[in-house]
Amino acid sequence: MSSIQKAFKVALIPTHNQEVLINKTIGCARYVYNRFLALKKELYASEGKTLNYNTCSQQLTILKKEIEWLKEVDKFALQNSLKNLETAYKNFFADFKKIKGKKGVGFPKFKKKHGCKQSYKTNLTNGNIQIIENRLKLPKVGWVRFHKSQCITGKLVNVTISRTSSGKYIASILCEAEIDKYPQVTPNIGLDLGLKSYLTTSNGETVDNPKYYRTQKRKLRKAHKKLSRSVKGSSNRVKAKIKLAHTYERITNLRDDFLHKLSTRLIKENSIICIEDLRVANMVNNHRLALSISDASWSKFVTMLEYKALWHDRIVQKVGTFYPSSQTCNHCGFINPLVKDLKLREWSCPSCDNYNLRDVNASSNILSEGLRILTAAVGIPEALNACGELVRPGAIQAKIVEAGITRL
Repeated sequence: MSSIQKAFKVALIPTHNQEVLINKTIGCARYVYNRFLALKKELYASEGKTLNYNTCSQQLTILKKEIEWLKEVDKFALQNSLKNLETAYKNFFADFKKIKGKKGVGFPKFKKKHGCKQSYKTNLTNGNIQIIENRLKLPKVGWVRFHKSQCITGKLVNVTISRTSSGKYIASILCEAEIDKYPQVTPNIGLDLGLKSYLTTSNGETVDNPKYYRTQKRKLRKAHKKLSRSVKGSSNRVKAKIKLAHTYERITNLRDDFLHKLSTRLIKENSIICIEDLRVANMVNNHRLALSISDASWSKFVTMLEYKALWHDRIVQKVGTFYPSSQTCNHCGFINPLVKDLKLREWSCPSCDNYNLRDVNASSNILSEGLRILTAAVGIPEALNACGELVRPGAIQAKIVEAGITRL
């Protein structure tokens, strides 16, 4: 058993009055964020200074005395809005220094009223948030019913309420929960992510790419067409907009379900997972592959692997972006420059005549390189044999645990 922070998402069923208050809280949080962002920009333009969080918090107290409707909503929602603004500023300047002025996180932007992300966060204090069966108590809002799709366990920390584009209300409940770790296993695996097949493992297993966006493209086209032909301001346009949002939500839910099941299975069955460090932001600049790459959601999949590995004492080792995994023969190490052509799916090594399947060969090389990096990091240089296989899996696992390494 280990204690972790875990979020449980549930769909709320608010009454009309509760719905109005939630929308009002979201609006007030957005107003506070935009107002203080404008103040920060104005002060910097005139005096070259910026407001810190403490000064903004003091001004917010004065502002609530001037604007009565700010008192009607949860105070933590407004304070967290200021914290989000402060975090956005810190992330921008940290990223700006890190990449020396190149395009990165970007400067904080004003929040839109009709944007896709509408939410606010509230914190637990003196029992203001509680859960009893299928009811959730929220500050100011009161007891709200929700669809109980999972058992919520652990100590409450905070709750984030969000409104989706289709009009649904989702509560993300963060808890400090105890989880049962998966039993320790010895197999290690290398993964080669792709588009035709979602991934190929070093064991020769191939996982098909479901391509949820492309399979739902006909429904999306129909929904977009209906929305574009409806009269602006009419009730039919509102219905068409909600229908389109539902279609997009279904695609997201199907994709997330697939990624969760796949990542959980890999974490459960393997001790060390080696994967290529893909620069997805650069890859989507290729307009011919951008849609397929975005549909695959590789970044989200890798993120799932990483946090689940932390939960269950597994290792996710990334291999460098420019490591020639596809071009290198996993048998003799010969680098074949002709394999740069993506159309070449099978090839025989000119050096040792070994027959290589492109994806299986790449995943095997990723495994060997990942284990080499990992063993060098924990100080076991002789842990690999000539074929790149782990000679002493127990020794490296013990060394990793002893060193307290969970991510490299």
